[in-house]
Amino acid sequence: MPEDIVETWHDLLARHARTNNALERALSPHGLGVSEFEVLDQLAALNECRMQELSGLVHLSQSALSRAVARLEADGLVIRGICPEDRRGIKTQLTEAGHERLAAARPAHRQVLAAQLGA
Repeated sequence: MPEDIVETWHDLLARHARTNNALERALSPHGLGVSEFEVLDQLAALNECRMQELSGLVHLSQSALSRAVARLEADGLVIRGICPEDRRGIKTQLTEAGHERLAAARPAHRQVLAAQLGA
């Protein structure tokens, strides 16, 4: 394996860590972490979503997603309910407060991405 691939991998990990840390700092005043923001952002795009589908979109394990959604639900930013098509599934959607929190936090999120990723 060429060493430049390993170096590229290390650079990618370092860039991810720097960006994630900057996002955590920028989102903290809005009462959100990176995972919570990603859940809100994906739900805003989809209107509502099954938890199983959402876990793939936000790249979290099922248990990490459940914890993030539970925190958001406790803050009144999302609601969960039984999926009417399949009573074994859980659907999640944003509340009005969730839309408002996302709208308030989104500029800080996008500013960090632009600064860290050079967009």
